[in-house]
Amino acid sequence: MDCDERKLFVLDTNVLLHEPLSIYSFQEHDIVIPMTVLEELDNIKDRQKDVSREARVAIRTLEDVFRDATPEQITSGICLTEKTSGAGCCGLISIFSDHHLPGGEEVFTSKEADNRIINLALYLQKVRKDREVVLVTKDINMRLKAKGAGLEKVEDYRTDQLIDDIRLLAKGFQKIDGAFWDKVGQCETVSYGRDVNHQIDDTILPGTHINQYLIDEAQTFAGRVQKHEDGKLFIKDIGYDRLMNRHAWGVHPKNIYQGMALDALLDPTIDLVILTGPAGCGKTLLAVAAALELVIERGIYERIIVTRNTPEIAESIGFLPGTEEEKMLPWLAAVTDTLEVLHKHDESRETSLQYIMEKANIQFKSVNFMRGRSFQNTFVLLDECQNLTASQLKTIITRCGEGTKIVCSGNLAQIDSNYLTPVTSGLTYIVERFKDFEGSANIFLNGVIRSRLASFAEENL
Repeated sequence: MDCDERKLFVLDTNVLLHEPLSIYSFQEHDIVIPMTVLEELDNIKDRQKDVSREARVAIRTLEDVFRDATPEQITSGICLTEKTSGAGCCGLISIFSDHHLPGGEEVFTSKEADNRIINLALYLQKVRKDREVVLVTKDINMRLKAKGAGLEKVEDYRTDQLIDDIRLLAKGFQKIDGAFWDKVGQCETVSYGRDVNHQIDDTILPGTHINQYLIDEAQTFAGRVQKHEDGKLFIKDIGYDRLMNRHAWGVHPKNIYQGMALDALLDPTIDLVILTGPAGCGKTLLAVAAALELVIERGIYERIIVTRNTPEIAESIGFLPGTEEEKMLPWLAAVTDTLEVLHKHDESRETSLQYIMEKANIQFKSVNFMRGRSFQNTFVLLDECQNLTASQLKTIITRCGEGTKIVCSGNLAQIDSNYLTPVTSGLTYIVERFKDFEGSANIFLNGVIRSRLASFAEENL
């Protein structure tokens, strides 16, 4: 690639916090790190927050790149390809002091960090007319400010974005028009004990993936893709009625989507279950019911660990009174509410809840204290994970050892993070990454069953 064709990317701080190794994602193009970004990383690295780790990793990554460089080389640029032992065209990374631009070049006079970074991008756009200068930031308002100030190219960081439209996200099931057998016709069928498997040509149902459920409009067939091999699909015949008759801890599915979710939750061969869907579709209720069923009734797992992201208390949780479980209770009220619903008809609900909490060894943990741990023979419920990044979810999922099942649930329409959108959420990332993994299943729970009020609000507000 000619030098004129190579782009010049100016990175904002939030890009390095979102993905500390993002400097290796721009291939043959050049990267500029403003001095302001280094100052912001320095201010963040010592905070008692999870984001501080990303800041430290980003700083160490830059240190590895510039360790043996002279001041002149840092200004002119260091080849990244040499550092990664890659081949092909070499992209350069440099650090630019953006505090004192030449007189008259500053569009924004305010010394805020965002303004200094935009000023630098505008300056480079003016003096490097032979190159396409691109500001990369995850801050929507900063992108608007930069465009309003005259910067021609402003982009979000999309390297970890696997889909362009949330409507393209894998739902975990495929609904077949009409009747399944009218579409398939004759096929080879093999019985393995109680299981019945059908073998069909993969051209009949294109685009399927492992553990994807198959249902038809006629409500006569329900199955799950077992494997894809030599142009053939191997489908386990579950049965529509049997799927609707799944139950856990007294909970029965109210629609076929909940039936598929319960089937995946109760299957010990599936290590990761991802539940997505609108508020009130039953994600937490099904997960908690399945957890109690598998731990207490079947004895497959030894304990239940419930956790969720708690950004607001990450800094102060260690100083509040009480144990970790007591501090986490307000943030996990959805789970305790579900337990109360499951035992609302008991003679003494409080006594029942206390007994179940001890019997199932239910523990409430904070995501902030997950690093370095290892969970064996555990049912892990990760709630509200639409607010987690891909790297945070990786940290939690890699904690799971032998005999552990993890359930990730979330609603992509209720993201509270400042820098995440439905297409960049960690929940979306793992749905796409794990859809071809034989040990995982993903189900989109369509329909609100909480109440008619909740259903109307979800559709009309």
